[in-house]
Amino acid sequence: MNPRARVQAPLLVLGASLLFATMGLCVKLASALYPAGEIVFYRGLVGMGFAYLVSRAQGRSLRTDVPAMHFWRSLCGVVALGLWFYAIGGLPLATAVTLNYMSSVWMALFLLGGAVLLGSAQVDGRLFAAVLVGFGGVALVLRPTLAQHQLWHGLAGLLSGMVAAMAYLQVTALGRRGEPETRIVFYFALGGVVAGALTMLWTGFSRHSLYGIGLLLAVGLLATIAQLMITRAFAIGSALSNAGLQYSGILFATAYGVLVFGERLSWMAVLGMLLIVAAGLVSTWLSRLPRESPPPTEG
Repeated sequence: MNPRARVQAPLLVLGASLLFATMGLCVKLASALYPAGEIVFYRGLVGMGFAYLVSRAQGRSLRTDVPAMHFWRSLCGVVALGLWFYAIGGLPLATAVTLNYMSSVWMALFLLGGAVLLGSAQVDGRLFAAVLVGFGGVALVLRPTLAQHQLWHGLAGLLSGMVAAMAYLQVTALGRRGEPETRIVFYFALGGVVAGALTMLWTGFSRHSLYGIGLLLAVGLLATIAQLMITRAFAIGSALSNAGLQYSGILFATAYGVLVFGERLSWMAVLGMLLIVAAGLVSTWLSRLPRESPPPTEG
């Protein structure tokens, strides 16, 4: 890694983590005005426009030779995004963000499951322990949540991390096929527009205000810029150090929750978050594949 990339990559990851956390803040504020499906729709609409403009500026075409791969990546990503937005609307911001960061632990679980199904004689016990620690952290995070009758939001947050892990595997496969990040982001955003529009046929269209429009624009722009930043960081930096720095998003989300919403986390929730972060870092390290590790996104 050249010295310039050594400095740029961490700054890009920290900047992207701050933007993702800020997007989460905007989603939580917007959830008081719009259902999750409608937020997904407008997040996709803004993301499509931004990705199109960036692609044009780079002189790249949006045509693809692997539409089926983009379809599955978009399907997984949009489902994860909708579940996460729903969780953000009903959980403390830091809790919802932490559950989404369980994706690294889910990926480790997928690796273990694949090894068992293929009859591998060598299953890394350390990876298994990391998975157990991660889910132990989830239990601590959700225990106060269950007492507050937020079961469905908690389960949605947990499932968002699982489905996001599936989306990351698709991003990795697309990267191996030489698909540029702007094209991947564009088709993911397109999937959000289609899925969001379908849900809006059921939930109806909400009335808009300048405040609401501003929040929706912020969600789309922040998410798309953060995705491009973190994709660039993983392209030029160390996958392991980048994966560690991305957990700063939990700190940013916690700060927003305390300062904006007056949220207070119990010691069990804080301990659970620390266990999830530790499990995610260990899982990333044990299954480290520097050029195969996908850049984390919010879906």
